[in-house]
Amino acid sequence: RVKDLYTGVRGTAVKILDRIERTDSYLEKLLDHELKNSDLSGQDKALLYELVHGVVRWMGRLDWILAGFYKGQFSKAIPVLKNALRVALYQIMFLDKIPDYAIVNEAVDFVKKLQGQKPADITNAVLRNIIRSKNGLRYPDPAENLVSYLAAYYSHPTWLAKRWVDRYGREAVETLMAANNERPTLTLRINGLKVDRQEFEGLLQSVNLRYTPGIYNDHFYRLQILTNIQNWQYFAEGYFAIQDESTGMPCLLLDVKPGMRVLDMCAAPGGKSAYIADLMSNTGEVVSLDKFESRVKMMQANLDRLGVSIVKFVTTDALEYEDDLFDRVLVDAPCSGLGTLSKKPDIKWKRDLLDIKKLNPIQEDLLNKAAEMVKVGGAVVYSTCTIEPEENYEVVKKFLSEHENFRLDDASAYVDKTIVDGNGCIQSLPHRDKMDG
Repeated sequence: RVKDLYTGVRGTAVKILDRIERTDSYLEKLLDHELKNSDLSGQDKALLYELVHGVVRWMGRLDWILAGFYKGQFSKAIPVLKNALRVALYQIMFLDKIPDYAIVNEAVDFVKKLQGQKPADITNAVLRNIIRSKNGLRYPDPAENLVSYLAAYYSHPTWLAKRWVDRYGREAVETLMAANNERPTLTLRINGLKVDRQEFEGLLQSVNLRYTPGIYNDHFYRLQILTNIQNWQYFAEGYFAIQDESTGMPCLLLDVKPGMRVLDMCAAPGGKSAYIADLMSNTGEVVSLDKFESRVKMMQANLDRLGVSIVKFVTTDALEYEDDLFDRVLVDAPCSGLGTLSKKPDIKWKRDLLDIKKLNPIQEDLLNKAAEMVKVGGAVVYSTCTIEPEENYEVVKKFLSEHENFRLDDASAYVDKTIVDGNGCIQSLPHRDKMDG
C-alpha cells in the first residue's frame, strides 16, 4: 500500500508536492484537505504547512542548486525523488531546527523505502555534496544574464522575471520578488457592524496579539505573529474577517452610502460584499453573484457570521444576470492573481503569458455587462489582484474608448494619493505597500 509509505510530515509534504506538479490542483486545497484528514500533531501540521509553502515558494532556487549537483538532468528525475530532494534541501537552507545530517538520513530512508537503493544513494550523494559547498553556492552572474539570475536566485519563472525587469528595473524587481517570497502577514478587517476600533484593540491586547493598524485604511489590522486566529471566540462571533488590506480599496472607491443598491458581480468568497455592507451600515441592498452553488453557500456562512443582513445572494453567471439598475457596480474580475504570490506561491509556476491574454475577453465582457447594470450618475469599479497592465489599465482604457457616456473618476478623491498611479487608478505593490498587488 503506497499510501502508508508517505507517512509523517516529510512524506506527506512530498505527496502534496507530487500532486501539485501532476495535476491542476492548487496548493491551498490540497494542503487544507491533508490538514483536515491527518492525525498529525499541531506542531507537525505547522511544519507541513511550512515545508509545502517553502518548497513551492523557493522551488526556482532549490531546482537551480539541485540541477548543478545532480548527475544527469534533474528536471527528468522521477517526481518522488525530485520532491524528496527539494524538501530536504529546503530544510537545509531555510530551517535550522534539525541538523543537516539528520535531514539527509531521513530523506535517504524515505527514498529507499519508496524507490530502492540506487535512488537512495543518489539522494545521499547530492545532498552531502551540497552541504559541503553550502557557503560557496553559485548562481547565474547578473552581469552576464540578469533575467537568469533573478529567476534562479529569487525563484520566479523566467518569463515573469523578464517582464518585470523591463517594467520596474533591477532594484525594484529584486525588492518585489523578495516581498513575494516573504511568509505572508495576517491581516484582519474589523467588522464595524459588531465592534468599534477601541473595543477591538482592547480585545487584541487582552490576548497579547501584537498588531499595527493598516497603512491606508484603519478598518484593517496587521498581526505580527501568525496565530490560529480562527479558533478565537471573537472570530466565530463575527467581530472581524481575515482579509488583505488591498481588498478594501475597491470598496472605498465605490463610495457607497446607506440605502443604496449595489451589485457585486464576482462576489465569492464574499469579503468585499461584507465590507460594502459594513460601509453602508447594513442598510440598503447588496446583490452578490457567483456561478457556483458551493461558493454561494460559503459566502452565506461567512456573511451570517459577520451579521450582514442586506446581502442577497444569486447563483448565476454574472453575464446572464438581469435586474433593475444599481447605484454602484463592482467588477472584481477573474485574473492571473500575480499580485498575491506571497499568499499563493504556486500561482507563479502555474501561470504563463498566455493566461494573461486568455482572461482578457472575460474581463472585458464583465466590464461591459457592468455598464449595462448601472444607473446614470452611478459608478462602476473594476478591480483585480494582479499587477499586469494588460489585465488592469488596458482593460479600462479599451472600455472607455468604446463607452462615450463613461469617464474615469480619479481615485485620489477616495483614497490616499500615494497609491494612485499616473492614470488616476489605485495600484498597490507588495514591496512598496506591504499588501497584495
